[in-house]
Amino acid sequence: MLKHVLRVLAIVVVIVIGVVVYLAWPDTAKLSVAQVAGARPDITAPRVQTLPTVGVADVVGWQGNRKPVAAQGLQVAAFASGLDHPRWLYRLPNGDVLVAETNSPKREGGGIQGWVMGLLMSKAGAGVPSANRITLLRDADGDGVAEVKTAFMTGLNSPFGMALMDGQLYIGNTDALVRVPYKDGQTTITATPETIVKLNPGGNHWARNVIAAADGKTLYVSVGSASNIAEGGMAAEKYRANILQVWPDKQWRVFGAGIRNANGMAINPVTKQLWTVVNERDMLGSDLAPDYLTQVEFGDHFGWPWYYWGGYPDTRVEPKNPSLQEYSKRPDYALGPHVAALGLTFSTDTKLGDRWASGAFVGEHGSWNRKPVSGYKVVYVPFAANGYPAPGAKPVEVLTGFLDKDGKAQGRPVGVITDKAGALLVADDVGNRIWRVSAPTATAAR
Repeated sequence: MLKHVLRVLAIVVVIVIGVVVYLAWPDTAKLSVAQVAGARPDITAPRVQTLPTVGVADVVGWQGNRKPVAAQGLQVAAFASGLDHPRWLYRLPNGDVLVAETNSPKREGGGIQGWVMGLLMSKAGAGVPSANRITLLRDADGDGVAEVKTAFMTGLNSPFGMALMDGQLYIGNTDALVRVPYKDGQTTITATPETIVKLNPGGNHWARNVIAAADGKTLYVSVGSASNIAEGGMAAEKYRANILQVWPDKQWRVFGAGIRNANGMAINPVTKQLWTVVNERDMLGSDLAPDYLTQVEFGDHFGWPWYYWGGYPDTRVEPKNPSLQEYSKRPDYALGPHVAALGLTFSTDTKLGDRWASGAFVGEHGSWNRKPVSGYKVVYVPFAANGYPAPGAKPVEVLTGFLDKDGKAQGRPVGVITDKAGALLVADDVGNRIWRVSAPTATAAR
C-alpha cells in the first residue's frame, strides 16, 4: 500500500514539475499581431499545444481617476459606472441605452479542462455570478453622462443580445431567444418573457447575440460552439457554432455554419448584408488562428472545427472531413490571433471626424492563450466605398490603456455601439463602466 502511495506521489510530483517547467517557457509569438491581421494575414505552421499557453491579465480595476486612452483627436469619459459586469449594449429609438449586466452561467463538469477554464475565468475577473439583469441608462440633459440608471428587466438567464422589432424586444438568454412587448420610453418591464426559440446551453461559449435583419422581418441569433474544436464530439455541438435566422412566428433555420463563436453582429450600411466578428480556436500556438471580421451569407460554412482561415486543416479534429475543405469560406478580414473580438458596430452614425467615418469598430476583450497578450483594446477597421475593408488596411487603435504598466487589466472592452449624439459607447465588463468616446468639438444632437 505504501509503495502504491509513493508511486502515485512521485507521478504527481513529475506532473507538477512538468507543468511548472511548461508554464515557465510557454509558446511565444514569432509574429506581431499586425502580421496576422488584414485581408491577407500571415498564416504560419501551427504549434499544437497539449497544455495551453496561459497569459490572461490579472484584473485590478480602475484606480482613482484613471481611464482608457483615446486616439489622437478623440476624448474619453465615463458614461456610466457602478455596474455589475456590463457586457452588451443596445440603443433604443428614444436614445436610452440598455446594458446587459451578465456573465457565464455556472459550468457543470468539464473535467480538467473545465477546471482550468474556471481558474482562468476567475483570474480574468469573469468568475462571478451573473446579475441576470438589463439596466436602462438615460442621458436626458445631453451632457454625455447617464443621470438615470434603473433596472429595466430582471430574472433573466445570462442575457446578452437585445433587438427591437415590431414593438417587441427580443433578448438572447443563454438557453433561449425570448421577447417582451415594449413601448417607447418605458423604463421597466415586468412582463413574463415569451420563448421564441430554445437554444442549446452549456459549454464554453454561452453568450447569445441577436440583431434584426436589414429588412426588419427576421432576426439573426449567434450560438457559439460548446468547445474549442468539438473535442467532446459533434453531438454536443448540435445547432452550435452557427448563426440562426429566426422568424417572429417561431420558425428558424441555420443561416451560417462552421462559425466557432460569433458575438458582435451588424448590418453593413453599404451592402445591407450581415457581418460578424468571430473568436477562432485555441492551442495552435500564439500566432494562430486569427479572429476575424466577415460578411456572412445564407449557406456559408467557415470550416469549424475541421478548418480555419478558408481551408487550413486542424489535424487535431477527429473524424476528418476532407470533403468540406474546398467549401470552407475564407473570412474577409483577420483581426489578429487570440484578440477575443466581441463587439462590432459600423461607424455610420458616429460623429467622430472624417478619419472614423467609414469603417467598423471592434471591441477586443483580450487574449488568454498568447504570449505576449493581444487585444484588450477597441480598434477600427477602415472600409472602402464598396462596403469591404480597404485594401491593405490594418486595424487602427481607437481606445487603449486597458492594461496598466504592469500588464494588469484595469478593464476589458466588450460591446460597442453609438449613442444618439454620435459618440461611441464601450462596455467594460471588469471595469464595470461604460466609456464614451467623442470628438472634442462634437455637440450633443438632442
